[in-house]
Parts: sequence; C-alpha cells; structure tokens
Amino acid sequence: MSDKRYRLGIDIGGTFTDLFVVDEVSGATLSFKTPSVPSDPAQAVRNGVRILEEEHGIPAAQIGYFVHGTTLGLNTLLQRNGDRAGLLVTKGFRDVLEIGRLRLPDPTNYYVERIKPLIARDDVREIDERLGVDGRVITPLDLDAAEAAARDLLEAGAKTLAIVFLHSYRNSVHEAALAAHLRRVFPGTYVCASHEVWPQQREYERGLVTAINAHIGDRMKHYYARLHDDMAEAGLTARLMTTKSNGGIMAAASAAEAPVETLLSGPASGAMGALMVGRSGGYDKLIGFDMGGTSVDVAIIDGDVLYSTESRIGDFPLIMPAVDISSIGAGGGSIAWLDASGILKVGPHSAGAMPGPAAYGHGGEQPTVTDAYVRIGLYAPDRVLGGGLRLDRAKAEAALQTIAAPMGLSTAEVAQGILDVTTANMFAQFMPLMARKGLDPRDFKLLAYGGAGAQHAFLLAREVGVDAVLVPASPGTLCAQGSLGADLRQDFIRTLPAHAGAASLTEAWDALMAEGDAWLDGQPERITGIERQRSADMRYHGQSFDLTVPLPEGEAVSIDTLLTAFHTAYERIYGFSDPEALVEITNARVTVLGLIPRVDAVPKIAEATPGERPQPRLTAPLIEDGAEVDAAFYDRATLKAGHVIDGPAVIEAPDTTIYLPGDFTAEVDAFGNLVGRLRGVTGAAEHSIAEASA
Repeated sequence: MSDKRYRLGIDIGGTFTDLFVVDEVSGATLSFKTPSVPSDPAQAVRNGVRILEEEHGIPAAQIGYFVHGTTLGLNTLLQRNGDRAGLLVTKGFRDVLEIGRLRLPDPTNYYVERIKPLIARDDVREIDERLGVDGRVITPLDLDAAEAAARDLLEAGAKTLAIVFLHSYRNSVHEAALAAHLRRVFPGTYVCASHEVWPQQREYERGLVTAINAHIGDRMKHYYARLHDDMAEAGLTARLMTTKSNGGIMAAASAAEAPVETLLSGPASGAMGALMVGRSGGYDKLIGFDMGGTSVDVAIIDGDVLYSTESRIGDFPLIMPAVDISSIGAGGGSIAWLDASGILKVGPHSAGAMPGPAAYGHGGEQPTVTDAYVRIGLYAPDRVLGGGLRLDRAKAEAALQTIAAPMGLSTAEVAQGILDVTTANMFAQFMPLMARKGLDPRDFKLLAYGGAGAQHAFLLAREVGVDAVLVPASPGTLCAQGSLGADLRQDFIRTLPAHAGAASLTEAWDALMAEGDAWLDGQPERITGIERQRSADMRYHGQSFDLTVPLPEGEAVSIDTLLTAFHTAYERIYGFSDPEALVEITNARVTVLGLIPRVDAVPKIAEATPGERPQPRLTAPLIEDGAEVDAAFYDRATLKAGHVIDGPAVIEAPDTTIYLPGDFTAEVDAFGNLVGRLRGVTGAAEHSIAEASA
C-alpha cells in the first residue's frame, strides 16, 4: 500500500472551503466543507487538513497530490484593497488607464459613472524610451532616469511597481532591462512587466492586466509562502499546486509570480468538474449552472469547455484566456425589494454570509431568495444543514412580510413572486447569451451545482427548453472535485506583423511551442503526455475584434485551412460570412497541456433491483406555482442507480437541496447523477442506466 495514496482538491470560497479527497488505491471519495476565514484564507486550509486527520484518519503525510484554488486574488481586485501600485509607462502615454477604450457600458444610461482606474494618475510616471511598431529601438532607455522615477513612486507611497512600455509585445528589451534593474535596486519590492504577464498588442488591456497583477501580486505571493510553510508544518510533503482561470493548474510558486492567472480559478474549477461529470456519464453538451449566494454563473461545455479572451471582472476587462463564465442572475442570498413604483425586484445586493438570509437567524432582516425557498416549504421542519444550522421559518416569514404588506399579498404569494422574478431575470440573460454564442439550449443539459443550483435549476429549465437537468452526486463540492481533474495548462501568444502569412505564423507557433515545453519542464508534477493546441486570432479587414480560430487537429499549417475555419466560425456566430473579403491574422496562440495521471473520482453507485421504487422519508406540503401540493422528501444517500422519482419532490443531501417540480420526473444514473426531464419528454441522446453501467 502506498504511503501517499490520497489526492486532495480544495476550493476556498467566500463562505465555505470545500475539500474533496480521492483514495488512489480503492477509488473511494470523501468530501466536506469547513468555514472559510476571509481574513486568513490559509487558516481554512489548515483547518481542513486537521479535520482530515482527526475525523477521517488521513494524515497530511499520506497526501501525495495537493491542488487548491482561492478567491483571494479575485476578492482583492473586486474590493480594490490590494497594494498601492506605481506604473511606469512610455513618455506620452501617462493616461493609458484613464482613457481606456472610451466605451460606455450602458449607452442609454445618462447617469453612468466613469470607472475609476486601478492605478491613480498621480502614481504613473513617464519614462523617456520608445520602440517602433516593428520593435526597433527609436529612443534608448535611460536606466538611471527610470530608477529615479521608480524611487519617486515608492517614496510617494507605492508598494509595488508595474512596467508597461509601448510595443513591448514586439520587443521586450526595454521592459526586461528595467525590470531586472529595479529588482536588483529594490529587492523587497514586487515588480512585474507587461511582457512577462501577457505580451499582446492593445496597450490598454495589456497595461490593465499588468496593473492588476501588481495590485494583487505581493499579497498573493505572501499567501502562497504562508500556505507552503503551514502545510510543511502539518506534515504535507506533496508539492503545492493551484488552479487557474483557464481551467488548468500550475505550481503555486509559478502562481506567486503571475497571480493574475488565478483570478477566475474557482468558477473555472467548477466548469472542469462539470466536464468531468459529463464525460463519466456520457454527456458532452452541458450548461454548467452554478448558483451561489450572490449570483448565478454559467459555463458552456460543448465537447470541451468554452474559453474566452473577453472576460470581465467587476469594472475591468480581462484579455487573458479564461474559461468562458457568464453571470446571468441573482443567487440564494440576493435581497428582494420594492422599487419606487412598488414593483418587486431581486438583487443585485446580497445578504452575504453574515448576516445572511433572515432564515439563518444571524440577524438578517431583509427578505432573500433563500427565505422564499424556506417559505414555500423546500426545507422540512426537522432538516439540519451543514454546521448544525436549522433554518428559521418564522424569521423568513417576518422578512417576507416587510414587502408582502405594502403589496397587499400573503407571504406565500410574495415568496412565489420572488422565485418567479428570479427565474425571469435568469431567462432574460440566458437566452441572449446562448444566441450570441450561436447555440441552441435544446441541445444541452443543464448541470446544476453550487449551494443553491439544484434548488432553482428545474425552474429555469422549464422556461429555456433544455434537454434535461443533471444534478451531480456532489454538487456542493464540485469545484474542489474539478480541480483534481485539471491538467497543467499554459497559454502563450505572439502578435504578428501586418499582412502575416503562413511563414510568419509557422515561425510564431514554433517559438511559442518551445516556450510551452520550457514552461512544462519547470512544473514539478509528473505528467503522462503533452498536448499542444495551435490557434490564430483572425478578423475581416477593418474590424476591431477578433475570432480565435483553432488549427484543426492533425492539419498542416495552411492559410486556406484557417480561412475556411474562420468563415465557418463567423457564419455560426453572426449568421453570415464573406469568403471574398480580406482577412487579417493578428495573433498566433499556443496552449500546452501536461496531462496529469487520472484517478476515477466519479465512482458508480449500487443499482436498484428491477421495479424497486425509492421510499420517501416523509411527505409534507409545499407551495408550487402558487398552490399548495403534497411533496415527497427523499434522503439522497438512500437512492440507487435506476430509481425513478416523480415530482413534486425534494431530495435532501448534506451539500444541497434538490427541488423537483410536479411536472418533472427524474432518474438516478449509474454514477449517482440525478437526471430530470419534463414528464413525457425523452432525450434522443440519453444513455440508459444499463448502457451507463456497462
């Protein structure tokens, strides 16, 4: 028996830290939650590792693989409470962050507020240097003058330094020289340069991603160092790995140098978990539906997860590749309220973890989506949630009464209204999102995860017409599970000269693949293989936005092949294409993957005997579509593969509550996933339990 037989995945969220453990020998899995510690995220990891040993008999020394994700960088950016950063730019470009793209987020809103730059203009210094668009040196860099400017910033209160020079994506000679010089002169200062972070044309986006890296960099570097020391003290000898926004993983030491790559690691891990669950069950078209406390995030899986280079985090666009995550509505903690005209609204404000929904009994008094769930009866009176929490129906009703009274409605009617408004808001954003991607919801299953995903997924599925709803065996810890299914992954880019042809593209791809191989050599984990994915950013002449077009697998470099793929992609997304128009290739891209050895983390469950029906633990009334109905309540732990449940029903689990409305029927598949459909609707691509068990 191996001394290091366990693989541990951790996801540090704002409210809970999730742990998912796989025994490499038996394939057995274990998952649980422990409260997060926002003031010290590493503390929650220490607590979880201690619980593993004290309550489950798994000492840290037996963990052979450790990967985790944290929202520390994301929250630092959203709250803008990172380090004060100084910015060094080419002379004449002091206002690069101030000007941005001059685009209004809402052109019809006369009261839209100007976005405050992440680095104030007073913390920007101009450096007398210049490169041409072709990368040749026009004005040499004066290191002494640049050092004086950096010293001035630090003396004025800046804690970190970011370097963004014009055209450094083409030639990094000035940025590299200054970064090395400043690290020697100011050894305790966090310094980053744009060519190190993301060397792509577009000065604002490249400057912004470098500014973000400087804003969160020092805090993240100290966090990873603290985590390393804490885990070593606990007896962990496995290398520390961390999840990334692009759905991959990398060494924590690498993440400390480029923490901007981890901003969306939590949602990305959830998407990778959805992909893992889908592949194990034979489902290749999924819409990940992650409903947490403040929002609902969706990720599209069409054979593989979809990626984007146009993500947005709070006020800021993110140019780096990331799993394509879109927010489409309110979460379980979102607050319901009445506007000046007395119209019921839900969100965007949230009750958060503290005080949380009124039903939590922690002092919250405003009605939330969770309070509406409680009022319609989704929680049995004897239900005890994680951490021993019992939801207080009386306090939920009292909160709902604050808006029921002005509307002249009962609390039950208001609760139903809150859920209807929440669903309508999701629908209003979900359908245009699918249309923009050229996808038909009827071809997909909705995979529900997150704390509240399984409570609302069937309500949305009614409206959008998806093929089915899939609730995985452990939806509440899917992000932690997904981190264990991720591979080493890194993206590389090179901006091409105007009128680039096959020779320039091939040269760029070859150079980027060499960079990728060098990056993999620097990662500490053993891999079983390497994959390299080549793509190019393309657009019609005169356009401002690109489409990223992958080179079909196995194809030799051919401009004709890329043009055909570009026109096909353009037609699918926009409904037309122009094969006669001039097409530009702006960037070459390469993604390298180091394939991590796999362990089956989605085990099969016991099968029901033919004709066996599950037995509810109780029957209780709930409100459905405004009317009171009797619903069966099931303990999910008692369900077997092949069990069929007719709605209305509630399936209870330690990490979630599943609401199956009366017009749905659900079946448990071989892996413990609950697959529900509108009664009388059969999916053409659905696998039978017998097929899945084979």
